[in-house]
Amino acid sequence: MGSPSPPVGRRDEIAAVSALLTASADTSVGIVIEGEPGIGKTTVWLHGLHLARANGFRVLAARGAPAESVLAYAALADLLADVDPALWADLPAPQRHGLAAALLREPDTGIAVVDQRAVGAALLTLVDRLSAKSPVVLAIDDLQWIDASSIAAIRFAVRRLTSGVAVACTLRSGAGAADARIELAAPDALTRIHLQPLTAGELQDVLAAQPMGRVSRSRVLRIHQLSGGNPFYALELAREADQHGDSTDLVLPDSLTELTHARIGRVEQGAEDALLAIASLATPTLPVVAAAIGVTPQRAIAMLELAEAHSVVAIDGSRVQFTHPLLAHAVASAVPPAHRRAMHRRLAGVVTAPEVRARHLALADPTGEPATLAALDDAANIARARGAPAAAAELLELAIRLGDGSAPRRIRLAQCLFASGDLREARRVLEAVVAELTPGPTRGEALALLMLVRLHDDSFLEAAELGRRALADSPSASTLRVHLLTAVAFAQLNTGQVESAFSTAEQAVATARLLSQQEPLGRALGMRAMMQFMIGDGFAATDLQQALALAGPESDMALAFRPSIQNALLMGWTGHLQSARDALYRAEQNCVARGEEGELMFIAFQRTVFDIWSAELDRAAETADEALHRARLIGGDASTFIASSLQAAVAAYQGRIDDARTHIEEAMAAGQGSGYVFMLSWTVAIHGFLELSLGNHAQALAVLSPLMPMVELMPRCTEVLTTGFLPDAIEAMIILGRLDEAETRIAVLERNGHRLDRPWALAVGARCRAMLLAARGEVGAAATSARHALTQHDRVPMPVERGRTLLLLGKLERRLRHPGAAAAALGEALSIFENAGMPLWISQVRTELDRVARRGVHPFGLTPTEQRIADLAAGGMNNRDIASTLFITRKTVEVNLTRIYRKLGIHSRSELYHVIAVDP
Repeated sequence: MGSPSPPVGRRDEIAAVSALLTASADTSVGIVIEGEPGIGKTTVWLHGLHLARANGFRVLAARGAPAESVLAYAALADLLADVDPALWADLPAPQRHGLAAALLREPDTGIAVVDQRAVGAALLTLVDRLSAKSPVVLAIDDLQWIDASSIAAIRFAVRRLTSGVAVACTLRSGAGAADARIELAAPDALTRIHLQPLTAGELQDVLAAQPMGRVSRSRVLRIHQLSGGNPFYALELAREADQHGDSTDLVLPDSLTELTHARIGRVEQGAEDALLAIASLATPTLPVVAAAIGVTPQRAIAMLELAEAHSVVAIDGSRVQFTHPLLAHAVASAVPPAHRRAMHRRLAGVVTAPEVRARHLALADPTGEPATLAALDDAANIARARGAPAAAAELLELAIRLGDGSAPRRIRLAQCLFASGDLREARRVLEAVVAELTPGPTRGEALALLMLVRLHDDSFLEAAELGRRALADSPSASTLRVHLLTAVAFAQLNTGQVESAFSTAEQAVATARLLSQQEPLGRALGMRAMMQFMIGDGFAATDLQQALALAGPESDMALAFRPSIQNALLMGWTGHLQSARDALYRAEQNCVARGEEGELMFIAFQRTVFDIWSAELDRAAETADEALHRARLIGGDASTFIASSLQAAVAAYQGRIDDARTHIEEAMAAGQGSGYVFMLSWTVAIHGFLELSLGNHAQALAVLSPLMPMVELMPRCTEVLTTGFLPDAIEAMIILGRLDEAETRIAVLERNGHRLDRPWALAVGARCRAMLLAARGEVGAAATSARHALTQHDRVPMPVERGRTLLLLGKLERRLRHPGAAAAALGEALSIFENAGMPLWISQVRTELDRVARRGVHPFGLTPTEQRIADLAAGGMNNRDIASTLFITRKTVEVNLTRIYRKLGIHSRSELYHVIAVDP
């Protein structure tokens, strides 16, 4: 059989579909065919699927239905109906169980509540596997009618598709279209086509192909005028005209509703109830229709013969459906509301799926009978458990619309909305509930959930305040209170209230010890260990090990609250980078399997930090790029802030100056809106590092100065995570001559480094001490301090920090006229920076190596007296103090300085410092 001809008047649209199929070989692409009802969207879509199959594509198709009794994941089940179950037998466990629950393929998955994100991740995995064997088309007709749970899974998958996959959808214009829209990974990967009306000539070709035979030109023009070029409307008008023969005074109906009602009226003839049953079901089958109207399936087929003969319905095996959604609408709208309700009640007694039964009961019950409300509640629980929180929310909303809008039910609704990702609506519902309730446990539960919503919305200040209010309404010894306290501590940390966060975490531990439950105590101990570290009291290994032992399944916790993740972070923050990276990689794989995109941003941040510390900048760049892509999928200030911060950090270390500045600006703008006060300091630190790398010391200190109060407020906390900026600020202070300020900060680093035995703090503290000694002219002591710093660097795998210390030591050895030692230190520093790919620092080292090679033991061509005067002047002494120290006259000092400036090609003492002291 040859290929069918393209639909009349749609050659451009079919060409676009054909181009889509070709383009999908290189990247994921999509097309959405939009238009008014009856304009021919499905006709174009079906022809596109024929082209796809003819070109070797695997087609996964689903079609939406306007019925209100749709089952959650019905469309997903249609998409995967022909997929071999063996293909998903070895899916990651969360995906396999989630998909089994969603598709009702396993009566008991062993999981209390399935996460809908795991279902979306499973769909993505299956489509990727299929596309590895042959190109795939994901085809969805009437996207606006696809159930909410399936839409969530489809959206998750299509935004992450790779090459070899095309997406082809139809979408009805008008109300609801915006809610049904989908997006692909690349903004320009999705083509939208709005179908235009057919011309009179095109309509004549359409009508000529129909059984009614030739239609006169005058009648075609009249039909075109009335239909506006809509082919479905035009066909109905032609059929109506055909019923009246060749009458020239024919008066045609002027609305599509009249036409479809007239057409239905001609074929009902005893099939009214059967047609209404079909119109009331999302996936009608002959057995269900027959049972609803009290006949056998064979009798139902006989009743529908006339309707089938006139192409009103189509029967395919046991399935039966209207040939066009407008006909279903015509049937439903033609009967009185009481008749429709009666049919829904009869269907409720026939269907077996609890969710579908509950929807039919709700549609049959205008008063909210207790049995209906109970059925809706039970169905909502079932839908939520199998990973369909959006469907559960719809069922609860039906109960609320029937008159039972109790606070507990609306709180459950908010929980389902939150689980489905609709944070805005969850917040609206909860704020209304909180405003109505008086103080007490129910309001406390609502406030606790509202706090969680705001935490996920990254509104930490509001979350902390909501948590405080929820605590006032919660029982003094309860799991809820423990969870609240740990969440409040987390919010306080992110708003910079570190001491308060530790105090709150201590309260959580004390409350948890009053309970006889392991999980709350494990959660509280883990959070206290984190806060203890943040205030500078070290790594509470005992607390964390106990938390790990007490923790049950962690899948229902946000990553930041999981003891296993807290342990990995603390390991990394104290220098055990490889162990931390390994643990984060495992967590990342679990998140991918579960579809936890937001959590992947959290992991990306920590992994990039650890990779930068390890001088693995290429790997850090890959993670940062993945985070940027993911942030575009997720949206929102928080994701943008994290992604831009990571891009800025990698660019700064790689010396991509313009990129770094651009991303810093983006991160700061997004960070201000996200509420990430604590993490915002890291972006500021990156900015300071960039300026320091460029030799802009005054600008570096200006950037970092707003962070300095953190050191004064928390003098015990100088961990690399919290005060990684401090060595850069100290270096800038020394170069700018603010030596006393620098010495105060160095002492803090040294004191805390010894107290906690932190190699990083001891290493950078010794390096900063060496800079200070050199600035004061004590070059030998400075070199000794730099060498001591290297012994501490040996204890922590942070090559960039080691390279900076070696660069300093090389400068100092050169000043001490030890060219061999200088060259050795600088050579090792050069190797570190070249391996890392840090051109700004490579340039600094090569400049020093050139000086060593050019000047030998007399790098500046200065006499011993000139060298001594230069050292003292660079260290900050004025002429009078230099003269007193060397027992010479001030005039001699001035003469020597003039010669020194001439030999060095400089004009000021600030330039002298850069040449002679730490940063020549």
